[in-house]
Amino acid sequence: MGSGQTVVVFGAYGHTGRFMVAELVERGFVPVLVGRDADKLRTFAQAHPGLEARQASADDAASLDRALAGAAAVINAAGPFHATGGPVIEAALRAGIPYLDVAAEIEANLDTFAHFADRAREAGTVVLPAMAFYGGLGDLLATAAMGDWTTADEVRIAYGLSSWHPTTGTLASGAVSSERRGGRRLRYTAGRLQQHDDALPTLQWSFPAPLGPQPVIGEFTMADVVTVPSHLAVPEVRTYMSAVAAADLAAPGAAAPTPVDERGRSAQTFVVDVRVRNADAERRAVASGQDIYAVSAPLAVEALTRILTGRTRLSSGVASAGALFDAPDFLRALAAHVKVELPT
Repeated sequence: MGSGQTVVVFGAYGHTGRFMVAELVERGFVPVLVGRDADKLRTFAQAHPGLEARQASADDAASLDRALAGAAAVINAAGPFHATGGPVIEAALRAGIPYLDVAAEIEANLDTFAHFADRAREAGTVVLPAMAFYGGLGDLLATAAMGDWTTADEVRIAYGLSSWHPTTGTLASGAVSSERRGGRRLRYTAGRLQQHDDALPTLQWSFPAPLGPQPVIGEFTMADVVTVPSHLAVPEVRTYMSAVAAADLAAPGAAAPTPVDERGRSAQTFVVDVRVRNADAERRAVASGQDIYAVSAPLAVEALTRILTGRTRLSSGVASAGALFDAPDFLRALAAHVKVELPT
């Protein structure tokens, strides 16, 4: 467990940040509550007596250095990550501590790999982007499905969400990504990311029971197109989103998640169905659970625990979850939060 180690949560009072704080406490860490808005931070800290709060903003390097002082690691849960990712990584490198984030912004994740790989190696520390439901979980499942294959022809990742009530952070991050690519869409094909203006097709996907066949939006591209090909030799990575969830996300005035249990989770359920094809052979890995935002907390904190205890395949640099960890072992460790079915 955490053994009382101090971990900074940047964006602690945000929707996902709150789950991070609770998970860290449960795992024996001592979270330091950090955020940009002093009033929101103060209110959140009052509800968590005994935890230290430090105000900091991404445009103030000195405040970030003060916020990270004495910490064993930092988790960035404050989007849009186009604005926060670089500055918080810079602060983590100055402090010589691991950095993790929950960024689903494709462009922000690309920036992290492009700009910080050499510097993280030189600093001797780990930078782990997209350690969340999007990007991290799909990458772990694809890596586990690959198994002993060194290459594959295609990875397909289908998200079966019962609904998708987005947070304000999700909507803001999506707007930033769309603006950065001029409103065009992305696909990963022929071994590279390509922009396109094609209409997204509606297809039928056979999810495992009890979800069963569902209409999905094809080429609904998520952060997996960065994480998976960052370390797996696969020329085609395609992601799909259940049509009902895509409609929820696009609805005007989309409602935020509503808590329904003592952990603050929403009623949303999910199935992530990953299929890896190599010639005529196919392998499948499936994960299911409740609330895509809540489940990002055990994903990130399990990753943090493994980094701090040296249970990683790499000791430094920028890496995705699948490259950094023993994917099957990591996924099985999430049994209290995620049901996983892996190839034997």
